[in-house]
Amino acid sequence: MTQWFSNDLDVARIVRTTDAAQVNAEVDRIFRELYPDARTDKLDSAFSEALKMYRGAAPGFHACDTAYHDIQHVLEVTLAMARLIDGYERSRVGLEPIGERLFNLGVITALFHDIGYLRRPNDPAVETGAAFTLVHVSRGANFLREYLPRIGMQDMADLAAELIHFTGYEKQVGGIKVPGLVYRLLGNLLGSADIIAQMADRCYLEKCRDRLYPEFLAGGLARRTDPSGKEIIVYSSGEDLVHKTPNFYQGAARRLNEDLQGGFNYAERHFGGQNLYFEEVAKNIQFARELADDPELTSLKRSPPNTTSDTEGK
Repeated sequence: MTQWFSNDLDVARIVRTTDAAQVNAEVDRIFRELYPDARTDKLDSAFSEALKMYRGAAPGFHACDTAYHDIQHVLEVTLAMARLIDGYERSRVGLEPIGERLFNLGVITALFHDIGYLRRPNDPAVETGAAFTLVHVSRGANFLREYLPRIGMQDMADLAAELIHFTGYEKQVGGIKVPGLVYRLLGNLLGSADIIAQMADRCYLEKCRDRLYPEFLAGGLARRTDPSGKEIIVYSSGEDLVHKTPNFYQGAARRLNEDLQGGFNYAERHFGGQNLYFEEVAKNIQFARELADDPELTSLKRSPPNTTSDTEGK
């Protein structure tokens, strides 16, 4: 197996996460096993639409130009979301089921959770969609309100617009308004999928250095201004971002366990007793700690797939 091929496989090493058709098929398989009489047409339509949009083949959207928040990230999060729902459904005892309607809602929201990074013709002129980092979740919420009625899910459009906020920081998790416990559970699974999928990626650290840092620069997260007007350097370089990743993980772990109520643990039931996502996250964070003695990050040699060109996913 070549390194390139390894670098676009999921944590179970069975699905190419740069290939929307493969991820679609695996999500459909999970869905059918949980709900044998259910139809996959809404899921399939959403996968097709998302791929068109990220390629720039959908009217009203430019192709994805954010190399970190790309189609691979979206597909990884969507696959993780389906697996977390599966784990919950298979392990619940006396708890409310998620069911096929909310499975559809959770997976479709995952597919479009970062759609706010895509530039639209009427947007202000910016170099890349990363300029929308601080507002991309709200932009995604607006899109879901428009999109869900088009696929016969108009009754869930406003709910999806709230659920997407479990993936971001524009709202405190506890302040996100959902109509009941099962909907909060769905949001917790969605937020958990977003964190564990990206941090478990085989090339996570390389992506942080080479792709996420430029997005942070464009989005205004690499530097901030304190109340006195003084500029604070949060991340001075891609290397600095990687070196600070273990500290970031501490906050992410708190969010996973406290704000999102440990939803990531349902992956263990899906995988039959092993949480492959958490294992891969732990490896990446341990590697990041070991890089403390390697300021130039010469040990980071993996090459992430390029999905912002038109050569991927064909």
